[in-house]
Amino acid sequence: MMVRAWWMLGVAVILCGCVTLGMSHYDDMYGHPSVQVRNVEHTQGQGSEYLQLVKPIIDQRCVVCHGCYDAPCQLKLSSPEGIDRGLSKERVYHGTRLLAQDPSRLLFDATSTQQWRDKSFAPVLNERAQSEQANLAGSVLYNSLLLKLSHPFAQEGLLGEEFDFSLDREQSCPSMDEFDSFAKKQPHGGMPYGLPAISQGEFKQLERWLKTGAKMAQIAPPLEAELRQVSRWEQFLNQSGLKHQLAARYIYEHWYLAHIYFPEQNSSTSPSFFKLVRSKTPPGEPIELIATRRPYDDPQVTRVYYRLMHERSSILSKTHMPLALSDKKMARLYEQFIAPDFKVTQLPSYEPEVASNPFKAFSAIPVKSKYQFMLDEAELIIKGYIKGPVCRGQVALNVINDHFWVAFIDPQKNSVPAVSELLMRHEDDLALPAQEQSNALPISSWVKYANRQHEYIRAKTQLANELLADGQLLTTDLIWQGDGNNGNAALTVFRHFDSATVVKGFVGQAPKTMWLLDYALFERIHYLLVAGFDVFGNIGHQLHTRLYMDFLRLEGEQNFINLLPQNVRQKVKNHWYRRSSVSLSEFINRKTLLATPSGIEYTTDNPKEELYAKIAAALQPVLSERYSYKAVAEPLAKLNDLPYKAINFLPQVSFILQRQPNGEHKAFTLIHHNAHYNVSSLLNEEAQRAFEEDTATLVPGFIGDYPEAIWYLADEANTQAFVSQLQKVTSERQYRALTQAYAIRRTHPQFWQYSDLLHDVAKQYRGVEYGLFDYNRLENR
Repeated sequence: MMVRAWWMLGVAVILCGCVTLGMSHYDDMYGHPSVQVRNVEHTQGQGSEYLQLVKPIIDQRCVVCHGCYDAPCQLKLSSPEGIDRGLSKERVYHGTRLLAQDPSRLLFDATSTQQWRDKSFAPVLNERAQSEQANLAGSVLYNSLLLKLSHPFAQEGLLGEEFDFSLDREQSCPSMDEFDSFAKKQPHGGMPYGLPAISQGEFKQLERWLKTGAKMAQIAPPLEAELRQVSRWEQFLNQSGLKHQLAARYIYEHWYLAHIYFPEQNSSTSPSFFKLVRSKTPPGEPIELIATRRPYDDPQVTRVYYRLMHERSSILSKTHMPLALSDKKMARLYEQFIAPDFKVTQLPSYEPEVASNPFKAFSAIPVKSKYQFMLDEAELIIKGYIKGPVCRGQVALNVINDHFWVAFIDPQKNSVPAVSELLMRHEDDLALPAQEQSNALPISSWVKYANRQHEYIRAKTQLANELLADGQLLTTDLIWQGDGNNGNAALTVFRHFDSATVVKGFVGQAPKTMWLLDYALFERIHYLLVAGFDVFGNIGHQLHTRLYMDFLRLEGEQNFINLLPQNVRQKVKNHWYRRSSVSLSEFINRKTLLATPSGIEYTTDNPKEELYAKIAAALQPVLSERYSYKAVAEPLAKLNDLPYKAINFLPQVSFILQRQPNGEHKAFTLIHHNAHYNVSSLLNEEAQRAFEEDTATLVPGFIGDYPEAIWYLADEANTQAFVSQLQKVTSERQYRALTQAYAIRRTHPQFWQYSDLLHDVAKQYRGVEYGLFDYNRLENR
C-alpha cells in the first residue's frame, strides 16, 4: 500500500508539472506542431513492441469505449490511423443538424494525418519537438491517463452526478492547448472515463511507448494462402463483361460492410479479415479507394474495380459481420448471376433516382437470383441494419419492437412472372427516400413517398388476392425452409433500446410480433437502412429514413398476419397498434389485409401462438439451437419467468459469468424486452410503454455488444441467492443491493481483471464472431 501511495503522489506531481508546463509558453519551448511519421514495420523493434506490449493494452482498456462512429470525440483508438488522426469536437450522430456535414470516415475521407488536421482533428500524441519530456507533456492521451490516476474514485459504490453516461452527453474533446482548463473544470474526466484507472504496469508501458515517440505498426499481413484467395476473388469480381460488372456491383452493394474471411485457408478463430471496397485501380495494383457517401454514389471514374482490402483495425463486436468465402460460395454466385439466361445491354446510371432504387438499377437481374443471394446470407443482410451506422440511438431504433422473429417467403413462389411484372410496373412507387440524398426536406418529400408506398401496397394486395383466391396456397408452404440446410431461414431480432442484435434461430419465448419478408420488402429494408443511409445526413434525411421504416415494418408484420384466420387478422393488427396516432390508425384500418381465407387449419383459440408453432415446426430442420433458452439449467432457468416488476428494473442487456467447480466459466445473457402499446411514436416512446407486459429471456452465451450490467456468480450457492433476490426486486433500492452483492460495477476494484475474463470467455463462445465489447452503456447503479 505504501508503494502504491508514493507512486500516486508522484503521478500527481508529474501531472501538475506536465500540464502547467504544457500550457505556458508551449510553442516557445517545443516549437510549432507538425505531423510526425510514426509508422514502422511490424518486424522492427519498435513495431514489434507496439504490437506485443502496447496494442493489447489499448485494445482492452481504451478501444472498449473508443471505436467506430460512436466513439467519444470521434477518437478511434482501434488502429494506428485512428490514434494518429486524434479527436474532433464535431459529432457524427447529430440528429438535428439542418445541413449534411462532411463525412469523416477513417481511410476514406482523408489519406494522411495532415488532411485530418485540415479537417480540424486535433492530435492526442505530441506533434511538436520530439523529446521525451515533450512527448509526454504534449500528449492528450498521456495527460488523460494521468488525470485519472491523480483523481481516482472510490472503490465500490456508485459514481457521483458529475459523471454523465447518457448516450448524447456533452463532450469536451480538449486539445492539448485546452487541457489545463479542462482538467480544472472536470477533474473527474480522466481516462478511462467512469472506469477504474489502468494498472501501474500498464501505465508505465504506455508511458515508455509515448516517451519514445509512439511508434506504431500495422498488424501482420495475411497468410499467403489467404492472399491467393483474395486474388481469385478479385479476378472473379472484375471480369469485363457487362453481366459480370452488373453482378459485381449488386454483390458489392450488399456486402460492403462485411468482414470477409477464408476459413479453408485459415481455420483459426482469428483469421485475416477483408472489406470489399470500390477502387480506381485494378487487381494487382495498390488499392486507391473511391470515397463516396453511399456505396452506389457516382464513383467519378470510367471503370470501378471491386477489391478486397485487409481489415487492420481491432475487431469490435458492435461492427463485426463475418462472411466466409470459399470455392462453394463462388460457384453459388456464378449459378445465381452468370449462368441464368438474361442479357445486360447497358450498365445502370449512377444518378440518384436510379442508383438509390435497386428495382431500377438491377432490373436486368432476375428476381429469383437477387432474392436467393440475399437469403443465402440473410443474417448478414439484416446485420447491416443492426450493426451499421444507422443503428445507434433510441430514435433510430424505436421503429422496431424489442423482440420479434423473422422468416422469408420462398423464392420459388416470390419470383413468379406476375410478381416480377408487379415490381417492374411499380418501380417508381418503390423509390426510397435516399434519392433525395443527404439534405432532404422533412415534410414535402415525405408525403410523396408515403403516397407511393400506399399505391404499391394496394397493387400488391390486389395481386395476392388473385393468386391466392381460394386460400389453399396461403399456408406455411409459402415460407422459405432454408433449402433444408440453411439456418438463415429463421432469425430473431432483439432491440436493446438504443442498440440491437440479430441471431439465427427463433430465440426466446413467443414474441409479440413477427416479420415475414418477401424480396421487395427485404431489398427496400437494405437500401433504406444500410446502402441508402448517410449517418452524416441532415435531419430531413434521418427523419425520412425513420418514418419510411414504419411502412416497411407494417408490411412485414402484415405478411405474417395474412396467414392467420380471416376473422382475427384485424384484431391482431389492432392489438399491435393500440393507442396509435390518428394518422397511423387510418393507415392500419385501410383494406390492405388479404381478403382470402387462410389455408392453415387452426385447432386452438390462440391462432397466433399456434401459427408461431407451425412455422417453427416447418423450419425445425434448420433452426439454430445455439441460444435456446430451454437449454439453461436451474436455478438460472427461473430468470425466464421473472415477475414484470423485477424485469422493469433490469437493464436491456446483462452478461452473467457463472464459475464452475472446475474453475471454468459459463456465460449467459439476460435480455430485458420493453413492451409497447405500439412502436409508431417518434419522440414520445415512454408514453407507449406497457410496463406490465415486459418480459425477459435468459440464453446461453453472449447476445448484444453493449453490456449494461455484468454479473459474477462464484458458485452454486451464489447463483441460488442471486436468482432468489432478483425475483423479489420491486424497487431501485433493492436492485442496487443486488448490484452491490453480485455485479461488477464501474467502481469495482478488479473491474479490468473481470473485463479480461469476460473477453476470454467470449472468445471461447463466439469464435470467429468474437470482437471487443463496448462499455459506453454500462450502467451506474
